[in-house]
Amino acid sequence: MKWIGRRQSSNFEDRRGMSTGGKLITGGGIIGVIVVVIQLLLGGDPGEVLGQLTQQMSQVQTGGSTREITAEEKQQGEFVATVFADTEDIWSAIFKENNLDYRKPTMVLFDDGVQTECGGASSAVGPFYCSTDEKVYMDLTFMNELKSRFGAKGGDFALSYIIAHEVGHHIQTLLGTSAEVRNKQQGLSATAANKLSVAQELQADFYAGIFAHYNKQYLDDGDIEEAISAANAVGDDAIQQKTQGRVVPDAFTHGTSKQRMGWFMKGYNTGDIKQGNTSEGINNY
Repeated sequence: MKWIGRRQSSNFEDRRGMSTGGKLITGGGIIGVIVVVIQLLLGGDPGEVLGQLTQQMSQVQTGGSTREITAEEKQQGEFVATVFADTEDIWSAIFKENNLDYRKPTMVLFDDGVQTECGGASSAVGPFYCSTDEKVYMDLTFMNELKSRFGAKGGDFALSYIIAHEVGHHIQTLLGTSAEVRNKQQGLSATAANKLSVAQELQADFYAGIFAHYNKQYLDDGDIEEAISAANAVGDDAIQQKTQGRVVPDAFTHGTSKQRMGWFMKGYNTGDIKQGNTSEGINNY
């Protein structure tokens, strides 16, 4: 992706090098995959999983500790801030075309653990969006896990896809979709509630594709393949197959690899936000 020398978002907080503590966040991120959600999805005992998290979080210092970030980390931060600026420009224009005002979120990079208005989280939950403070949170070491553990190709546009997916959850907050899903999930069985979660996550993938569609002028050869590889790696079926050797569809919360790749590509190919109704349970505007 062509990014050097372009505008960087001012809605950007780099907390790397600062230590903090906290408790588990239960809100949705791109996959919530590395430790917590994978285990819960695969039938892990919630008490045991939360116990593991408590032990993890007890190892995170509770303040005051700092370190200098490296030159490579600084460059990564500049890239993330540039991608985030692109999401601001693209979604501000789309909202304006639809007679809506786009309220910009904030991007936060952190190490190990972070405190948010949704609660605290360790890096184990993966990238996530907090609707209460309207911020996207990410520990960039997640990208290493995505490649080494889940077989994604990697690359800068794989990271762009993840950022755009999380911004997609912000779009859902602004449009009322997230609140609608939460309301519809009340009183449903776990299987039925999961289906709504899948629809919501696939729509965020669709919005990531919309972002890529309107960012074509900055894409390099192979960028879309990087995004597709990441989407393939984080499908529920792919994760379950890798971690337990079997697939449990009723436990899906984010969609299969095929679904995630398909909805990203639909957004990329059409550029039409009105085509993102991923199920009857989620309405677009």
